[in-house]
Amino acid sequence: MPDRKYSKPVVVPENLRLLEGPTSGIVHLPSHLDWSGNADYDLDRPGRIVDLYRAVINEAMSPSDLHTFLNQAVLKQLWSYIWLPAATRRVWEVNFPELAELSRLASA
Repeated sequence: MPDRKYSKPVVVPENLRLLEGPTSGIVHLPSHLDWSGNADYDLDRPGRIVDLYRAVINEAMSPSDLHTFLNQAVLKQLWSYIWLPAATRRVWEVNFPELAELSRLASA
């Protein structure tokens, strides 16, 4: 029998305009998005906001997770700095060509 790989589906919003999450302050992620024990993110600290975006994009169970915790303008500012698995980045960039363009410009 062939070895099967199972992976969690990549969740994306229907439209980036629906991302209306906070842009500053302390955000506490629920355990389904961050089980590390350090689920408080200070969005005013550059490293922590990138960490929050990475966690939410990778662990979102539904678009509502994305809508609640991500912000469209911040996502676009951070896109080229967020480490994501290649498959995840590809799905987001196929759905949102403006993100692919940001990646292209950052690598030029």
